[in-house]
Amino acid sequence: MANFSASESGQDGSASNDGGQLDSAGQAILKLLHKAAGTAETNSRRALETAQKLSSQLEAAKDRIAELEAQLQLYREKAERAEEWLHKISAEIEERLIREPEEKFRGDHKASILADQ
Repeated sequence: MANFSASESGQDGSASNDGGQLDSAGQAILKLLHKAAGTAETNSRRALETAQKLSSQLEAAKDRIAELEAQLQLYREKAERAEEWLHKISAEIEERLIREPEEKFRGDHKASILADQ
């Protein structure tokens, strides 16, 4: 039983050689899978960090927009008040500096015409 024929030992040698190649191929595939998984994990982590950074920037931009909209409303209200004051001032100028002197001039002019008659 201890003696093998040459054909039997050749078959055993090639079977063991094939098994070694299968093991090597399987290990190589597992290494590639681990490497791919590591790369995918790294890419996923980077994508998540980028998404978190962009989300933070978006929130900051939204806050800034809200601040600017509040300032815009404040300036609109100030502009409306300024327009109201300008209208009042314009009306006062028209009344005191244009109409009253004209009326006074007409009144004085009529009085002098009547006095001349």
